[in-house]
Amino acid sequence: MTRTTLRADAIAGFTGAAVVLPQGVAFATIAGLPPEFGIYTAIVAGLVAALFGSSMVMVSGPTTALSVIIYTTLSPLAEPGSPSYIELMLQLTVMVGVIQLAAGFARMGSVVSFVSHSVMTGFTAAAAILIVVSQLPTALGVQIPGGGTVFERLERVAFALPETNLTALLLSGVTLAAVVLLQRFSRVLPGFLLALVLGSLLGWVLQADLLGVRMVGALPGALPDLRVPDFNTSDTPDLAKGAFAIALIGLLEAVSIGRAMAIRRRERFNATQEIFGQAASNIVGGFFQNYASSGSFTRTGVNVEMGARTPLATVFASLFLALMMLLVLPLIAHIPRPAMAGLILYVAYRLIDQREIRHVIRSSRGESAVLGVTFLSGLLIELDFAIYVGVIASLLLFLHKSSQPAVMVGAPKLVNGARKFVGAKDANLSECPQITIIRIDGLIYFGSVEHIEREFRKVEREHPQQRIKVLILKSVGDIDLAGADLLIEEIRTARRKGGDFHLIAQTTNMLGRLRRLQVIEELGHEKLHANKGEAIAAAVADADNEICRGCRIRLFHECATKPGAHAAMRELGY
Repeated sequence: MTRTTLRADAIAGFTGAAVVLPQGVAFATIAGLPPEFGIYTAIVAGLVAALFGSSMVMVSGPTTALSVIIYTTLSPLAEPGSPSYIELMLQLTVMVGVIQLAAGFARMGSVVSFVSHSVMTGFTAAAAILIVVSQLPTALGVQIPGGGTVFERLERVAFALPETNLTALLLSGVTLAAVVLLQRFSRVLPGFLLALVLGSLLGWVLQADLLGVRMVGALPGALPDLRVPDFNTSDTPDLAKGAFAIALIGLLEAVSIGRAMAIRRRERFNATQEIFGQAASNIVGGFFQNYASSGSFTRTGVNVEMGARTPLATVFASLFLALMMLLVLPLIAHIPRPAMAGLILYVAYRLIDQREIRHVIRSSRGESAVLGVTFLSGLLIELDFAIYVGVIASLLLFLHKSSQPAVMVGAPKLVNGARKFVGAKDANLSECPQITIIRIDGLIYFGSVEHIEREFRKVEREHPQQRIKVLILKSVGDIDLAGADLLIEEIRTARRKGGDFHLIAQTTNMLGRLRRLQVIEELGHEKLHANKGEAIAAAVADADNEICRGCRIRLFHECATKPGAHAAMRELGY
């Protein structure tokens, strides 16, 4: 640590504190919690994750996605903001931490990254829509019952439109417009904070509280205190589904941000250590009035842009944020709730990654389906359930793709030693009458053997005279017992029909698998080859001399050693 890095971390920490102050209040509102809980989470969770995690610059704290799932998990069980709701939230936070701790001990750092990016894109888009719908009543200054699907909420908002409080609508509109303009003008300025200040000043000038506009209200304390949650095992089953979803999404956010920043900055990143850091932040946070947290895209981006060098920047941010809370605590009570809603509406809009959605739709039908299923599940069912639907859809897509590896019949240009004169006189003379070269790209396992066998039979129907097969396994990642049984049966079938079978395999892993699964024992060591040239030479040597005598194709260099070679070349003009 040097004076330069210390100064850079201090500046980044101060800026990060200024950014998270309004964000924390907004995110806590989304989660159905009193505003101070967002600040508490930013202070404690950010500090613990920085000390125990792996990333040098990632900042943890309250996030939009987790705030929404917390609300959807707890709101059916208790009134948002009530003491019982808060107790459930604290128990949920500790449960999330314990689940993440178990994931860390299971070394699931790489497994977490397996969830498709399309799942997260669809999930965050659904979360954004849900946030917008949940904040519309506050932005319009109307009170309607909560709960229900997105469309049920929209229907209630539509019926309440005639009761719109124009002052509330003005405050939310001005705050929203201010944050949009400030963010476009400069990404360095604390646009969230300035927009919220502007909305609050306008509310003060208009005396909005006298016009029926609700304020945030007084906060009970500036800093979090140690408090043991009231764990109630009877609530555990109701919280478990949401806890697993929050734990998974939290780890996805943290690992993806940490890995991306490490690559960008050419630093080392240990996903498992980061999981332990996130687990610690939630377990400790549950005893200091925090709700479930994860890595923050926004705050991490600001931290990097402001020149942060080490996790000390996050430590500074927590300290500065605690100091700000002591100084501005009385002022937070006078923030109009519609101004806060305007800020949250912008956060929701920024959650929808329109560019990525367009990219997925244009690039892949399968990934588009995964994105769409996740998105619709979040709107029509439950948001926490949507992540499981997306993961299952993504897994099914992967299994579908892996179950249909490419099975290609080798063209002459892919074969080592193909004669250039072939095709110059007769373009149709491009196949050896006795040898078929087949290449498989993908996995040979229980899920793909049916497809591969079907493709083999298709090759036999199209090339019935080619009884010698050369199978290239260089692009096969792995093979299981079912795949080995398929190869053994193909070897036996080829030999029963008077032909033979040759394999090309190079990697130590593949050779070891073929040996353990007794494929090489069935094949014979002399039929196993390291490259195409060696395999073709052996296959040509096995070819029937009488058929070769009348052949005028002479596809391979080795064909020159077979009977009738000189006559074939004279007929072709060579």
